[in-house]
Amino acid sequence: MPPLPMPDDWQRALVVAAHPDDIEYGAAAAVAVWTAAGKEVHYLLATRGEAGIAGMSPAEAGPLREDEERRSAAVVGVSEVEFLDHRDGVLEAGVALRRDLAAAIRRHRPELVLTMYGGPTWTPPGVTPGYLNSADHRALTQGVLDAVADAANEWIFPELTEERWSGVQYVAVHTIDPDPPHVMDVSAGVEKAVASLTEHRRYLEALSDEPVEEQARRQIDMATLTEADERRVGFRLYWG
Repeated sequence: MPPLPMPDDWQRALVVAAHPDDIEYGAAAAVAVWTAAGKEVHYLLATRGEAGIAGMSPAEAGPLREDEERRSAAVVGVSEVEFLDHRDGVLEAGVALRRDLAAAIRRHRPELVLTMYGGPTWTPPGVTPGYLNSADHRALTQGVLDAVADAANEWIFPELTEERWSGVQYVAVHTIDPDPPHVMDVSAGVEKAVASLTEHRRYLEALSDEPVEEQARRQIDMATLTEADERRVGFRLYWG
């Protein structure tokens, strides 16, 4: 069965990730297309990625990575980036995370919530046997899926001051599965996605001696599927 197109009958999206740079590995190409079409997209990060740079203390890395994420978001037309201040590396799937995510969903009032792949392993195209997924990624995705329902229920987290929000139409999980159920043509957003990932310069420099621009290009090439003359991003879609 051929994949279905990603729906676009919405105006406001909230993209939720665990760390700075998570969104930039592919999903930012879709964001660039959406904002160019006049859609409103906000970013929500559970942590500041402060444990993500070897040899750099969390106190130094956190503000640096936050700044990189804000610059990266601006490249694809996103001006609002919120951080929840959960601790990087030990993000817990539980009530505390759900509460914070539900409050944020109520504040931002999205019709589309997009989050990251949260399975136990992930396998890029052409890579065998694949990689273990981050514990933070797994916790974040489960928290987001739960928090969409929490945000709509006035009796869950009644201590929250934010007004409940039941207007989420779609919950999408970004995936690099070679056969995703839903796809979107992001050809027009690929160059901005590469530029967006390149803004995470200090982070990428710590990962590899390969030039940052080349790393970014390779990662976006890997994260976007090629079909005929199109570059695509894949999603698993759920009703809100």
